[in-house]
Amino acid sequence: MNGLFSLSLPAQALLATICTWLITALGAAVVIFTRRVRPTPMDAMLGFGAGVMLASSFFSLLSPSIDMAQTLGQLPWLVACAGFLCGGCLLMAGDALLSHLLPTQRMTDSRRRCWMLVTSITLHNIPEGLAIGVAFGSLAFGMTEVGLIGAWMLALGIGLQNFPEGAAVSLPLRREGASRGKAFFLGQLSALVEPLAGVLGAILAMTVRQVLPFLLSFAAGAMISVVVAELVPESQRNPRKNLMTCATLAGFIVMMALDVALG
Repeated sequence: MNGLFSLSLPAQALLATICTWLITALGAAVVIFTRRVRPTPMDAMLGFGAGVMLASSFFSLLSPSIDMAQTLGQLPWLVACAGFLCGGCLLMAGDALLSHLLPTQRMTDSRRRCWMLVTSITLHNIPEGLAIGVAFGSLAFGMTEVGLIGAWMLALGIGLQNFPEGAAVSLPLRREGASRGKAFFLGQLSALVEPLAGVLGAILAMTVRQVLPFLLSFAAGAMISVVVAELVPESQRNPRKNLMTCATLAGFIVMMALDVALG
């Protein structure tokens, strides 16, 4: 832990997001060793990651956003609502725009589906990396050991749900005829934006304090959109719905315990 404190906050954000990228690469590497992955463990990871991200969105992002806005003399409810709404709407707008960016007439249906999968997951990884970076950058105005653990737990939750995402990209690509090497490469490439977004989020949070409450709530809104639109519905497709729900609750409890009980 002392070693982590000695690193600069952007460096910690970079290290954390590199870890989430590596976990994605591990998920994508499944295509090298198997043709099919058992869905239940993957869906449980999605559910657990969703729970961690839900708790992190409030305890590590939205609640500090409200407190900091009040400290800076801003209207807490307005800043939190505006940032949260902008984060969620931007992600939804990106999803809507995605379908218009892909050339439908020059691509087969299967190939178009694969590229939509790659680009959509890449798009969702940007706010996840930004959220990690903002969580670390906000520690510049009051870093504590519990706050540092919370930032790393946020990265862990995002990393856990990145594992099945990596497999979700590489396996369909392999099924559509891509080589194992190409399927793995594109699968891990989908999370390469996270380190870039993480460092950017940390630098913005550290240098523009007046905007930090907005950035925190923005990251929370984007993360909640990912959880509600992608992670929870995907995990609940599993026939063992109660197990998936328990995994989500477990993820939420773990993150909440670190942020509340230890704080």
